[in-house]
Amino acid sequence: MAEEKSGGGERTEAPTAKRRQEAKQQGQVPRSRELTTLLAMLAAAACLLIFGSHMADSLLDVLRRGLHVQRSTIFDPQAPIRFLRELIGKGLWAVGPLALVMLTVALVAPVVLGGWTFSTKALAPKLARLNPLKGLQRIFGVHGLIELGKGLAKVVLVGALGSYMLWQTLGDFQALATEPLRSALHDSARLLINTFFLLAAALGLIALADVPFQLWDHTRKLRMTKQEIEDELKQTEGKPEVKSRIRALQQQAAQGRMLEQVAKADVVVTNPTHFAVALRYDPLHMRAPKLMAKGTDLIAQRIRELAQDNDVPLFEAPQLARALHYTTELDREIPAGLYLAVAQVLAYIYQLRGHHRAARPEPAVPEEFLNYVHARRRR
Repeated sequence: MAEEKSGGGERTEAPTAKRRQEAKQQGQVPRSRELTTLLAMLAAAACLLIFGSHMADSLLDVLRRGLHVQRSTIFDPQAPIRFLRELIGKGLWAVGPLALVMLTVALVAPVVLGGWTFSTKALAPKLARLNPLKGLQRIFGVHGLIELGKGLAKVVLVGALGSYMLWQTLGDFQALATEPLRSALHDSARLLINTFFLLAAALGLIALADVPFQLWDHTRKLRMTKQEIEDELKQTEGKPEVKSRIRALQQQAAQGRMLEQVAKADVVVTNPTHFAVALRYDPLHMRAPKLMAKGTDLIAQRIRELAQDNDVPLFEAPQLARALHYTTELDREIPAGLYLAVAQVLAYIYQLRGHHRAARPEPAVPEEFLNYVHARRRR
C-alpha cells in the first residue's frame, strides 16, 4: 500500500515516544485476536488437565442429585426452590475453576501484546466509520486481505487438524456410549484436553505470524512526517528563539548574582583591562581562597568599577588573572598550584590595609598553568 501522506510529506519516520503515548491514551494499541484465542485454548486445556477429575465428579454428582428427587419433596411448595438453589451451587462449584481461569485469561491475554489501557475516547462515535469508501478500503486494502488470509488459514489448519483428530478418536467417541457414566465423563475430559492442545498448536502457528504483523502494522499507522517530528520538538522543547531568550535571561541573572559578590571580595586581580577575577579568603571558614566573580572585556570592566565603588583593592597581575580565569569556576577554591601566587597577593593587600609599606610582589605562576592558559587562548 502506498504510504499515507499529509501536508508535511510522506510518513516515513518512526513514531516518537510521545506519539505512541498519545495513541495509547486514545486506545490505539497493538492487539492480536489469534494470540488471545491461543492463550485461552491453552488455559482451558491446562485447567481441564488439573481439575478435570474434580469437575467430572462434581458434574456427575449434580446429574445424580438432579435426577433423584424424593416423593415428599415434590409436594413441598418450598422444596423446588431449595432444590434448585442446591443444584446451582453444586454446578458453580463444578465449573468454577474453569470459569475463573477463563475470566482471568480474558482480562490478561490482551495485555500481553499491547499493555493495559483504558480509554473512553475509543468508545466515542466517529462519523468517519460510517463512510462507505473508508469501509471498502478496509475490506479490500492490504489489512483486509491479510485478515482474510488469516481467516482462511484458521479454517484450513483448524479444520484439517480437527478432522484428523476426529478420525483418529472416532472409536473413542463411539465407546463413550457403552461406558459407565463416571468413566465416560473422565474419558470425555481426556479427549477434550487432547483436542484443545492440538487446536492450540494450529493457532500457535497463526499467532507466530500474526503478532509480528500486528506490531508492524501498529507502528506503520503511527508513522510521522519529518514536519510532524519538527513540530513536536518545538512543542516539547519550545521554539529556538524562545529558548535563546530564556538562556540570555538566565545568563543575565547569573551575572547579576555574580557581580553582587564583588563587594565581598578581598582583592580583584586584573589583566589589567581584558580580565578581572575577584577573590575572597576567610581563614576561619575556608581552606583556600575562593573565586567570587570573573569576566572578560565588558564584564571585567564592570567588576573593576564595582570593586572601586566598594573599596576593594585592584591588583594588576596579567598571568595570574588569566590562570585563575581559565582554571577556576565560580564559588570554587583556587587550584593548589596557585596557592603561593595568590598568597603573595593577599599578603600584600593585608599589609596595605594595615598601613604598612610593602614592596609590590610579582606573583610566581607555575609554568604548567601558563602552558594551559596559552593552549586555551589558541583555541
